[in-house]
Amino acid sequence: SVNIVAFGNERDEFSEDNQQPSLIWSYLGRSALVSQIDSSFSASHAGNPVFTEYQACVFGNVRLVVHDCPVWDIFDSDWYTSRSLLGGADIIVIKYSVNDKTSFQELKDSYVPMIKKALNHCSVPVIISAIGARKNGVPCTCPLCTSDRRSCVTTSEGVQLAKELGATYLELHALNDFYVQKYFGGVLEYFMIQSLNQKSSEKMKKRKKMQKCHRVQPPQLEQPEKMPILKGEASHYDADLHNLLCCCQCADVAFCPEDLSTVVEAHKIILCSVSHLFMLLFEVKSPADIRDASIMRTAQSLFTVETGATFPPSPHGVPPCVPPARVVVKDSVFCSCLPDILRFIYSGAFQWERLEEDIKKKLKDPEKTEHVLEKVKCILKTPGKLNTVKDCRSHQIKRLYKTSLRLFFNTPVLADVIFKIQGTVP
Repeated sequence: SVNIVAFGNERDEFSEDNQQPSLIWSYLGRSALVSQIDSSFSASHAGNPVFTEYQACVFGNVRLVVHDCPVWDIFDSDWYTSRSLLGGADIIVIKYSVNDKTSFQELKDSYVPMIKKALNHCSVPVIISAIGARKNGVPCTCPLCTSDRRSCVTTSEGVQLAKELGATYLELHALNDFYVQKYFGGVLEYFMIQSLNQKSSEKMKKRKKMQKCHRVQPPQLEQPEKMPILKGEASHYDADLHNLLCCCQCADVAFCPEDLSTVVEAHKIILCSVSHLFMLLFEVKSPADIRDASIMRTAQSLFTVETGATFPPSPHGVPPCVPPARVVVKDSVFCSCLPDILRFIYSGAFQWERLEEDIKKKLKDPEKTEHVLEKVKCILKTPGKLNTVKDCRSHQIKRLYKTSLRLFFNTPVLADVIFKIQGTVP
């Protein structure tokens, strides 16, 4: 089973629509993984629910238990229950409205220290969800408008809170299919899978330990003292890359459709690490280096890099220090699948079957699905070689290990940090 505990209220006190569903209920109702949803209220006294408990099935037969606690007072009125919920959680979700600065400040000052103290001896993933569109837009910086700046919670304040808790930060501008199912749901399901994998591993270790205990043990002779063996921390490289795509920190590429209606952000170095086409597009390599006409044709027909262009506002609300390169995607069908394609690229570009499934579900048209997958195969193509589904499924990862991000180590190409060691640049 997977236990999720959600704290906080996503509605601000001045909201016109107080009947809108909560983030957790919206996810449970929209996710294709969830079935057989049951809910019940637990109350300290009538009419004042402390939390709502949801139970459902995910991934076919895995039991999902969610405790949704909209009122932070549970920490003041029932510390035993709140501590018990935190102790049994596999994933913690903290949510707040970006238009309720007072509640956010109370959360930061009063309740975050309690959560940090409770989580001091365990490593439970935490998701910070900032919900809603800021009503006053981008705040003015002049002294006369400082009061406006206090009326909503800025992205930088949310990011700082996430850093303090070691959490993943998400901004959900609306509780619709994209933000709830794809964006929030994608991150939540990633941590659910990690939790199940960890529990399965621990169960296997316990079983082996039990089997070992039942054997006849040899006599234990006194051994000379040895140096302790230090075990390294498990790698969270894949999770960091996934979070980098979700949060789009330090993004230097902005993909847009031709009507500039939306923006999807990414990072040049990740794209170039898996694709010669992106190396050509961002001038890491020249046509003379590539020497493959099909890659050049695909780049020209699919993308246009615009320099010195004005940008639509970032979906994450933080203006970058250096404007990213705007890349116009000429193919509207390909552009609609771009979030799934980028998730595939950031996962190492070898989960081809999952990409096929995601695009089939989104497009529901075999011809359009095949069209998009062909474009992806062209993006992954190695110069001078045929690009087949077999390459994408089995051989792509081997090529990745040879090129990957190591290609950009200790070189100024796409570098934005240079270390000086004893006065020398390595």
